[in-house]
Amino acid sequence: MTAPGRAGARAAVATDAAPPAIGPYSQAVAHGDVLYCSGALPLELDGSLRAGTAAEQTTRCLQNLAALCEAAGAPLAGALRLTVYTTVLDEFADINTAYARFFGQAPPARVTIGVAALPKGALVEIDAIVALG
Repeated sequence: MTAPGRAGARAAVATDAAPPAIGPYSQAVAHGDVLYCSGALPLELDGSLRAGTAAEQTTRCLQNLAALCEAAGAPLAGALRLTVYTTVLDEFADINTAYARFFGQAPPARVTIGVAALPKGALVEIDAIVALG
């Protein structure tokens, strides 16, 4: 892992506990007391797509984000805002059920966007902005 940025410094954050980036981008970037996580696909550590429902893929996306947050020294529960991208808006209720398992009584702000397609044929992708410290 590269150390989180402090006092205005920008630092890439990476961990082997989450799948590697599939393009020319960082898994996350820390700046000051904020962690900006790239979109997490429902990938296994070997880079293969987790097959299954949108709810199952949502769970894997959030597990990957949680691992990245942990590497940066913050819990996913400290998220300020997440964006959920999905190709199956008709499974919105199931996505919500899986999502709710990761957050308590004060979940982060969120946007959900229906999209035509996602990388690797995923049904869900989620990015996050997380408070550090």
